[in-house]
Amino acid sequence: MRRSRPVDTFETFLWGQIVLVALLASALALFLLTPTLRVPHDLASLRLVLSTVYALCAGLVALLAATRFGLEGRKFDLFLCAGFAVLAASWTLFSVGPAILERSATSAASWAEIAGSLLGWTIIAAAPFVHGAVERRAATLRAALSAGAALVLGLWLLVVEADPTAPTHNPALRTTSFALFALVNLVAVVGFGDRVRVRREDLDQWLALGATLTLFASLHFVFSPAAGTNAVTQGDFLRLLGYAVLLVGVWRAMRASEHGRAVAEERARVAREIHDGLSQYLFAVATPASMIDAGVAPPGATGRLKEAALAAQAEARFAILALSSASGSAPFDTALRRYVDFVASDGGLEVDLVLEPGVRLAPDEQIEVFRIVQEGLANAHRHAGARRAEVRIGRRDGGRAVTIVDDGTGFDPGPGREGQGLGNMRRRASAIGGAFSLTAAPNGGTALEVVLRA
Repeated sequence: MRRSRPVDTFETFLWGQIVLVALLASALALFLLTPTLRVPHDLASLRLVLSTVYALCAGLVALLAATRFGLEGRKFDLFLCAGFAVLAASWTLFSVGPAILERSATSAASWAEIAGSLLGWTIIAAAPFVHGAVERRAATLRAALSAGAALVLGLWLLVVEADPTAPTHNPALRTTSFALFALVNLVAVVGFGDRVRVRREDLDQWLALGATLTLFASLHFVFSPAAGTNAVTQGDFLRLLGYAVLLVGVWRAMRASEHGRAVAEERARVAREIHDGLSQYLFAVATPASMIDAGVAPPGATGRLKEAALAAQAEARFAILALSSASGSAPFDTALRRYVDFVASDGGLEVDLVLEPGVRLAPDEQIEVFRIVQEGLANAHRHAGARRAEVRIGRRDGGRAVTIVDDGTGFDPGPGREGQGLGNMRRRASAIGGAFSLTAAPNGGTALEVVLRA
């Protein structure tokens, strides 16, 4: 039986690009061979709509790229954000703004729009060729956006000072400008395509697709440079499609980044739970086992070994249940009761566990609440010398709360007097959106409370 060859991402992308380029080239040839298709239409309202959509799409892509840069800190996303931010600002200031203010677009504004868009696409085309990450993400992002804003503002100042009576249409110069646009778009296509070959990332495929559409839009403008600021040609709609593709690609990439970060955080949480929970029980198993193996075991070592092994088994069972997304409150209740029974088995600490009916905990809350109870009872038993403790999970002022009260020696909860255990409990409460509070006094016992999120 022959095995099917695995599909290669780059090969699929390359064939898709070849088909797309063939279709777009055929459409461009038809456009060139049919003179009636090259006639621009003077539609001021449609031009305003298209310019507004361009500005919105570019702004949204810049925002999504900034969000992704905040998650991962890659220079690649920084360049994307800066480039599309410049595009959005240029369309807004030099095309949308004058139309909304009912001011006639000047020659300077038209050329500033072209210059700003060319600048934005140059930054975007450079993105595939930068590598590495940035540590100070917020400061770097502010600096990049400030630099882009300064460049666009400089163009705007030139528009303000320009002669409004200067002629708008210069066919040769506009053709040269859009030819330069096409060259920059081609560089972007090659750069993003090479990233697909090296990295096999979904975002690069969408960016290459959007850049390809924008490339052919620029070629349309090369062969039919529109006269007037309100002219609309077929290239405008091709450019609109390119912006839409870019927006979809960056949105998908941002969602993937959030998912990847969530997976990484979950893995770190599982590792922390194994370290904080199961490893402690396994250490308790290893110590008497080593003494028995060395022949120096004290009386009762076998019993303690068995007890520690059963505790480790219960801890492993709880970790599996609590970390499962399908776990409900019943497994958590059972695991918590077993742990309380284990703590109280030596007779040193009597624990009353009260679980009010109808109070349910989310899967992420279960593991953190269990650890908080575990830490709280350990502090009461080992450090405070408590003889009695109460653990209650129930309602409080319409919300849910976890309280741990003991009759131990207590302590002075002044600044700098909290140990690592209390710090861990605060961090765990914060991780699930809970509010942690502590009440303690020397020889007055200790009361802990975690008010859970709504």
